[in-house]
Order: sequence, then C-alpha cells, then structure tokens
Amino acid sequence: MSPAVRSSRGSAALRFGRFAAMGTVTALILIAGVWASWGTAQHAMLTKGRERGTVEVSRCGEETCTGPYTPLSQGSQPRSEVLLENSVAVEKGRTYTVVLKPGGEGAVRSGPAGILYAWVPLGGALLLASVVVAGGLLRTRVAWVMALSGMALLTAAFLAV
Repeated sequence: MSPAVRSSRGSAALRFGRFAAMGTVTALILIAGVWASWGTAQHAMLTKGRERGTVEVSRCGEETCTGPYTPLSQGSQPRSEVLLENSVAVEKGRTYTVVLKPGGEGAVRSGPAGILYAWVPLGGALLLASVVVAGGLLRTRVAWVMALSGMALLTAAFLAV
C-alpha cells in the first residue's frame, strides 16, 4: 500500500472523528438548553387546565418574590401568597399574569413575556452551539443561522420583559 493511500484513509478517519465529536457536543449543548428551558416553558405555554391569574408582587427576597394571587380562570382559588422566581423579569409593586405550578405555591409568568423568558436558556445554548458548529464542524452558514436565532430570542425576551 502506498503512503498516499494510508494518508488519505487516516485523514478521512480524523475528519469523521472531528465531525462525530463536534456533532455530539453541539447536540448536548442544544439538549441542555431545551432541558433547562422546558421546566418553566411547559407551564407558561401549556396553560389549558392550569390555574391562571395575577400576582401583585409585594415583597422580594434574594431568590423569590411573593404576593397575593387573584384568580382569572374558572375553578382557581385566591391565595394570600404565591412565589415567583426573583429575576430581572419581576419587580416589586408590579402585577403580572401567571400560571400556578401544579401541587405547590409556585407561579410562572405567562403570556408572551413569560414564554420568551422561559426560553432564554435555549437562546444561550444556540449562541454557544453556533461557535462549536462554526469552529468544529466548519459549517459557517448553519452557525450564523443558529447565532442569529439565539440573538433574536434573547433580544425578544429582553424587550418583552
């Protein structure tokens, strides 16, 4: 066997190895982004059959904000206090539409702002994965689409909140 044939086989194996490794890393980043987003997004997006209402934020701590819950959906009961995650999306003194998480006192913002905010981890994952796709997979067009999608999601969430 000539050295050129061995070199060709070796470089093809390395290209395939790089493609498989970077493809796996990209898939893991995107799966992690969806996984991190879905915990909140499922409540904000799939509201049928859930308790919906408003919360007027009266007090904020380090990790959570609380306030009285006023129901909007049929069968929902008023509560003296429900918990919202303390974030840039929640301010003391403001009223937010929320969906209550089943079996607890926790609430998630609903509506367009709540849905966009829930998918922010996916936006970050798209940005991170675009770097791997561009550098490791050498697919610059796909990387640009992923990066622009991530930026659009993050920008929309920022403007909606």
